[in-house]
Amino acid sequence: MIWYALLVAAVAGERGAELVVARRNERWSRARRAIVAGDGHYPAMVALHVGLLVGCPLEVWLAGRPFVPALAWPMLAVLVGAQALRWWCIGTLGPRWNTRVIVVPGLPLVAWGPYRLLRHPNYVAVVAEGVALPLVHTAWVTAAVFTVLDAAVLTVRIRCENQALAAADAPAPA
Repeated sequence: MIWYALLVAAVAGERGAELVVARRNERWSRARRAIVAGDGHYPAMVALHVGLLVGCPLEVWLAGRPFVPALAWPMLAVLVGAQALRWWCIGTLGPRWNTRVIVVPGLPLVAWGPYRLLRHPNYVAVVAEGVALPLVHTAWVTAAVFTVLDAAVLTVRIRCENQALAAADAPAPA
């Protein structure tokens, strides 16, 4: 159980690193008259991700979930792959990446890196992580609850992001 708590703590630390990058990128974007959207759903998204990080070890501890190597090792591989994909997205978007929906008007859509394959590859990483992290130690309730709630949040988030990208790409009125 200790090693699992350390794994979850490492993912939480990675989230902290993301927030540092996001704050730096937000300053860069705002200096370029960025459009900020979706502040209404952002607290729910944050709460959901904190819930995932708290729920994983809590479920293992309270429900006595066993470590099942045949499940754990493939899920750990998925988790590592999700982190790699997330940081590929962050690296590809550079200063445009953020945890919030912030779009700089006039910049073209990114169509390289993982974005040449998918419109929203970072959300693939989020979904994969939300399933894999709990299942590394058979916290299946946390995986199921996070997945259902995350589907609702991502539906709102992706719609918001698509609208912000479209608005930023629209020509200015004459």
